[in-house]
Amino acid sequence: MVQAHARVPTPPWPAGDERGMANTQGPGTWLRCAQYLNAPHAKVYELSHLLSNAIPMSPYGPKVEYQFRPTAGLPGTRHAFNGESVTGDQGSQGTQLDSLGHFGYLPQPWSGQGAMPTENVRYYGGFRQADVKPTPQSPLLKLGLDKMPPVVTSAVLLDARHYMGKGQALKAGQRITPQDIEGMLRAQGLGGRGLLPGDVLYIYTGWEENWSDPTKGYYMKGPGLSYDAAKYLTSKAIVLVSLDCPFIDPAPEGFVEGNGPPAEGTPPGMPYAVHHQHLTQAGIYQIENAHLKEMAADKVWTSCTMILPLRLQGGASSPIRPVAIGTPGQ
Repeated sequence: MVQAHARVPTPPWPAGDERGMANTQGPGTWLRCAQYLNAPHAKVYELSHLLSNAIPMSPYGPKVEYQFRPTAGLPGTRHAFNGESVTGDQGSQGTQLDSLGHFGYLPQPWSGQGAMPTENVRYYGGFRQADVKPTPQSPLLKLGLDKMPPVVTSAVLLDARHYMGKGQALKAGQRITPQDIEGMLRAQGLGGRGLLPGDVLYIYTGWEENWSDPTKGYYMKGPGLSYDAAKYLTSKAIVLVSLDCPFIDPAPEGFVEGNGPPAEGTPPGMPYAVHHQHLTQAGIYQIENAHLKEMAADKVWTSCTMILPLRLQGGASSPIRPVAIGTPGQ
């Protein structure tokens, strides 16, 4: 029998590890879910956007298109059936998760002249390009989606829209700092609990209000975590962080198009420093474009969350359907 004090492991992990902070998942995190699953007024929250041909599309991947086939039948039978097909890059559109192999880094900035020196790319755990993706067409041999287990654990939701934005969505480029995170925890009555190893952290910024309005340029800017916040979350050994915006990194006006600098505090040569810290250094997973509005409206600050990526061998990213189970107002 699993005891109430079941320990959640924390880093460092053994050499050659490919799971990162997903090593925290197991009986110790599953047990935390019991109180939420057994609550008499618990509610299920869908934390992903509904997929369709009408959703905004990221410029970072081919557009996804769903094609719905005509109803067909089998001659000589009473059966009829329907189906659909999809083209494009599902892993970069809609609510999606990055595997640890999605992001690498070079020892020095690339000049952009000639071919990128992929032989020098490094990944989480010190893996080299030859270990992870030895040829341009190969799947990820290390750090792919198939190495990530299901995430079943406790989750914390922080309402930055209310705490930092005073009821308004955070602005493009606005940074959520460690002090903001700790302030939100205290304001929401979670100061004593804090963030536990193996937790998932959801942060509601209100940026998702721009999701359905094509004039707002949802994918071209957005708020995000500061670089020091990424390091702070590393110290907490959380398994995953997710925001309701297109980048976990802050994206000021003009930054994505190359017409402006990254957010303040970003190290030189690392415009996506939060991605770098989480995916290549800490092994923290990320979900972008989460749908957190309903859970924030119900003030569900803690819950049980379940996140299962596609079991795509060698995949770098995945469409994802995270859910949370919690009690409104608690």
